[in-house]
Amino acid sequence: MEGRYPNLRLIHLPIHASWLNQIEIYFSIVQRRALTPCDFPGGLPEVAQRLISFQKTYEKIAEPFEWKFTRRDLARLMRKLELQAAA
Repeated sequence: MEGRYPNLRLIHLPIHASWLNQIEIYFSIVQRRALTPCDFPGGLPEVAQRLISFQKTYEKIAEPFEWKFTRRDLARLMRKLELQAAA
């Protein structure tokens, strides 16, 4: 993809830092609120209907996520990682 879009840079996030990836958070919410339990006697049409219904409801009630990780926190973490790398 980077060859096709010169200003695109793919960044691989660590699997333990999903808070960095908003879509991971959204899919986690969908899994817990719409797809659990995984019992769909009606098959794929029922899955699709549940997902669409969830999305319509979520669009009405969703609020922005409140970030608690600040620039200062990031700077502190980066210093810690640099010290670990140097050791």
